Amino acid sequence: MSQKMFSAAVLATAVTAAVAGANINAAEAAAKEKCYGVSLAGENDCKAGAGTTCAGTSTVDYQGNAWTLVPAGTCASMELPGDRKGSLTELSRDLPS
Repeated sequence: MSQKMFSAAVLATAVTAAVAGANINAAEAAAKEKCYGVSLAGENDCKAGAGTTCAGTSTVDYQGNAWTLVPAGTCASMELPGDRKGSLTELSRDLPS
């Protein structure tokens, strides 16, 4: 096999692997949903209200305006301390003062 053919084969393999990896990541993301009010302080995936930036910025356990990715279909049935439940929409409970 010539050097040129070998390089083309390596490139084709790398592209195929990258595309396959992207498809797996897309499938994993599709199997998740944003769940508000379920993360502990500093462990949210994103959105934690005014004055915060994103991931890891919640300041209150189960902060209602901070979300975490959970397996699709599990958010609303998650049972948390104090009779709390997860929500697919932002909550007005447990907000920092």
